[in-house]
Amino acid sequence: MEMTNEQTLVAVENQSQRKAFVVEDDQIIVTILEHLLTRRGYAVEIARDGRQATQYIDATETAPELVLLDVMLPYVDGFELIRKIREHATWSQVPIIMLTAKSTEQHIVRALDNGANDYVVKPFRPGELMARIRRLTRTL
Repeated sequence: MEMTNEQTLVAVENQSQRKAFVVEDDQIIVTILEHLLTRRGYAVEIARDGRQATQYIDATETAPELVLLDVMLPYVDGFELIRKIREHATWSQVPIIMLTAKSTEQHIVRALDNGANDYVVKPFRPGELMARIRRLTRTL
């Protein structure tokens, strides 16, 4: 079934309203994630350390559709940010995918027990990451 021009415009507008929040201090990873997410219609907000992420969470009324979160960050680590997100009234149900080089069972269990929805070890495979995002957000 083909969509009319009006239906297509509404679909594009709805896609452009989706927002992903990426908390990552590695510029190469940030660039890759921005590329992957913007190609799929996300507006991407970036925090490069835990302090910036905390300020963004506190200042942003409308929660994003998704959070991609590193564990090892300057100032405030990813585990503390999970707690902050889960305690925040409007952010508490946002899917969180940990994206980190920490691959020990201890770190994975800690992240999942603290409220992360998924855990992806770097270096990640872009197709697999996007499949995990689709699964959590139910988007194309």
